[in-house]
This record gives sequence, C-alpha cells and structure tokens, in this order.
Amino acid sequence: MPNFTEMYPETEIDLVKWMEDNCYNFNSYSINGNFIYEGFGIEKSGSLYSWYYTERGQRENLKYFSTEKEAVNFAFEQIKTDQTAKSHCIAMLKCDNDLNRLTSELDKREVKYWIDKIPYGGLNDMRNRIFVIGCDIKKVEDLKQKN
Repeated sequence: MPNFTEMYPETEIDLVKWMEDNCYNFNSYSINGNFIYEGFGIEKSGSLYSWYYTERGQRENLKYFSTEKEAVNFAFEQIKTDQTAKSHCIAMLKCDNDLNRLTSELDKREVKYWIDKIPYGGLNDMRNRIFVIGCDIKKVEDLKQKN
C-alpha cells in the first residue's frame, strides 16, 4: 500500500520539488514565493494560508486554509490536473512545412506534445504553437526555437 505522505506533498517546499521532479512549469503558479505575472498561488497571512488568483495586478483570495498541508494538498490537486502547467512551448510556427518537420521529429523521438493555433499579428496571421508535455522537454532541448 502506498504511503500517503509520499503521494501528496505536505509543504510548499515539497510541492516545489514535486513540480520540478515532474517537469511542471511555474509560469502560472506562485508556490513558496516565486513571482508570477498572473495565475494562482499560495500565501501565508497571519495564521491562515490563502489560495489566490492574480491577473493584471488584481488579486483575489479564493480559498483559505488553517494549515500549510491543507493549502498544499489543494494546490497539488489543482496543478496536477492543469494541462498547461505541465506544458512547455518549444516553437511558434507560421509555415505548415516547418510544423510538419517538427512534429515528425517529435514523433520519431516518441515525445508527447499538443498543438494549438492562435492569431499572432491579426486574424490573417495565424501561428501554430507546439507544446511538449512534462519531462519530455528534456528530450527536445535542441529543438526549442527562439521566438
């Protein structure tokens, strides 16, 4: 039977380590005080811990917890189900030929990825973003493109 404390981080430091070990990114999560422009975070205020959301300089406390363990368990559940938290953008491409070459290489390397298409310079300038999932990012360091 698995040990419950091994499955669930109990402190913010444990949660940071779990995120790092499993190749989650910190772009939208402030855990243990790292800075984010927008996203979710944990903060201790007095005797309570809060789970908050910040966007455009406005912050909203969404939930309060009496212990760090409760706050971390809540954050852990949120983060592990967030597809974007485990996604790493490696390229933004306009040309379908470039996209096909890159996805072909990712397939050869058996790398898990997903693609979306967004307007870049307007509706007539669509770009494909390619996201590698989790620790597969370590397999493609040489493929990352500077945007």
